[in-house]
Amino acid sequence: MIPNTNYGNLKQSYLFYNIAQKTKAYLEANPDKRLYRMGIGDVSLPLAGAVIKALHEAVDDQAQKGTFHGYMPECGDESLRQTIADYYGKRGVTLSSEEVFVSSGASDELGDILDLFGKDKTVMIMEPAYPAYVDANIMTGNHIIHVASGKENGFLPMPDESQKADVIYICSPNNPTGAVFSRSQLQQWVDYANKIDAVILFDAAYEVFIEQEELPHTIFELPGARTCAVEICSLSKTAGFTGTRCGYTVIPKELERGGMNLNAMWVRNRTTKTNGVSYIIQKGAAAVFTDEGQRQIHSNIDIYKNNAKVLMEALDKLGIWYTGGKNAPYIWMKCPNGMGSWEFFDYLLEKIQVVGTPGEGFGKCGEGYFRFSTFGSPEDTKEAAKRLVELLG
Repeated sequence: MIPNTNYGNLKQSYLFYNIAQKTKAYLEANPDKRLYRMGIGDVSLPLAGAVIKALHEAVDDQAQKGTFHGYMPECGDESLRQTIADYYGKRGVTLSSEEVFVSSGASDELGDILDLFGKDKTVMIMEPAYPAYVDANIMTGNHIIHVASGKENGFLPMPDESQKADVIYICSPNNPTGAVFSRSQLQQWVDYANKIDAVILFDAAYEVFIEQEELPHTIFELPGARTCAVEICSLSKTAGFTGTRCGYTVIPKELERGGMNLNAMWVRNRTTKTNGVSYIIQKGAAAVFTDEGQRQIHSNIDIYKNNAKVLMEALDKLGIWYTGGKNAPYIWMKCPNGMGSWEFFDYLLEKIQVVGTPGEGFGKCGEGYFRFSTFGSPEDTKEAAKRLVELLG
């Protein structure tokens, strides 16, 4: 048997392993201390009541012959696909249900979608980046162009006409930086992709956190996107589905490359490689888009947004540069006093028991920066902010 030798090109992922080891060692040496975890990107609030009710109803359906569901349609339940298309319609984006594919989550889909492009492609990834973007393409055997960004451009790099790629990753609002492309900035990427015949993989996992109406929630708000973009979204951060797993992917029917239609290709892929998302999960997902579900999930999101305000107020008081927080659930701050990102991690852990994520773990452009998540409890967030001010003030 010949293995996929591309796996040998992967760098060992030290980020979260090192964080876990460092925090474990600290707690073993200081059993009386309590940590304030502002690094994890997982949600802390439970599923909305409307979702729980729908999940229970779906379980009961499976107990009765007349309402039992076996295999679901591989591309998603038709009613849920239409519901998601209608959700886009509220932002003035017209989709057919056949352009929406229900998935088991954005992380799964971001890796699987590479099947559409084959091997040995050139892929453009903006750094700092969600590590899975890079690793999935290394596993596939693609060539990666790392597009650098930094404080000078607000971590929002723009197209370089001298570079060419087959696939372009864009995450907005961004993980880890929390930066959000404006309409005009994103339009430049759409125009560029159409010009060079590239496909944009637009990660919209955090769109629900956008507060400023002038910022695009979906790439399909922009002219030309239907001929160059695939959008991948998730209910994980939108509705707390991190442990429940459901998302959706939008592939317009106009999107073609090399004489092949990517929507039709993805139908073939899903009907070959999956048996669909379970009936129970899709029933819960549908409840997210009801009026009551929307009211409840936005109530939770408001709590996370308030956490962001608390942390931003602390950083403003300290005069520390950051991006994100507003329009995104992550805050990306410049490490103070020229500290490296791991140096700052150790400093916060030892001095005030606050845990964040070193920026270096998201690529070379992340060195000297630090990510805070706003998904923790309000009580822990307030205490962490207070300790930051006392330590760095």
